[in-house]
Amino acid sequence: MIIVIGLSFLTYLLMYISPGDPALKKLNAQGITVSEETLAEARHDMGLDKPFLVRYGQWLAGALHGDLGNSYKDGLPVAQKLVHALRYTLILSSASLALALIVAVPLAVLTAVRKNGVFDYIVRFLSFIGNSMPNFLISVLLMYFLCVKLKLLPVIADESVRGLILPCLALSIPICAQFIRQFRAEILEQLGREYVAGAVSRGVKPSVILFKNVLHNAAIPILTIIALSVGTLLGGSVVVETIFRWQGLGKLVMDAITARDYPVIQGFVIFTSCVYVLINLLTDLCYRRLDPRIEEV
Repeated sequence: MIIVIGLSFLTYLLMYISPGDPALKKLNAQGITVSEETLAEARHDMGLDKPFLVRYGQWLAGALHGDLGNSYKDGLPVAQKLVHALRYTLILSSASLALALIVAVPLAVLTAVRKNGVFDYIVRFLSFIGNSMPNFLISVLLMYFLCVKLKLLPVIADESVRGLILPCLALSIPICAQFIRQFRAEILEQLGREYVAGAVSRGVKPSVILFKNVLHNAAIPILTIIALSVGTLLGGSVVVETIFRWQGLGKLVMDAITARDYPVIQGFVIFTSCVYVLINLLTDLCYRRLDPRIEEV
């Protein structure tokens, strides 16, 4: 809770000292002739004429009771807008993470077992390229080849399955490449342990060693990598959602930044902070289930 409150104060302070007037931005967007009187009235209605600590204190008091304020842009409750956009982000994030895991886990196991083979080199080379390319470049390339050249998918994503494919691929490709490299490293580390050599000397089948011992012991660091990726997907898919016009949290916060819609930005920061704290808590609980020795420490 202390971390979340500290982040909220820092975010509120940065928005307070940032250039630009939300009231002026709102009046211009509505096509209203801006005068000193109308601007002062708009600032008063939006609460922008109050001192910084007073504004932050009022916002924090409301946030602790579940009220994140209203949007400067359309007057809707921020919590309502976040919940509406969260549904789309959850769909996109879940599909991207599932696709990345379906591809990465088998490839990581095969490359670790067949270390320094032709297949290993090919997968490592492709994963290096995928991990090096930023999301926006992958998005542009996918749009060019699959939309412009082949005309297989729509450029602007909609709520259909076909509309989900491009943003899902744009998010899952770099995550999949990262998973392959990190999962492979963890599995190779376990394969080099003494208990593997001991099991081999006792005649235990390699498949039993791999799936019963190696993957189980590598599960904790792999779980950490997956948990961090979940937080990144929920809070960091801003670029991909904006490019494909996917109506999720990323696009919502980008539109809010453009419109100087500070309550929405603040609500997004608080939501993202709570997500990371919750994911860390759930990850710690999963650690204890995977390895009971952790509970004894």
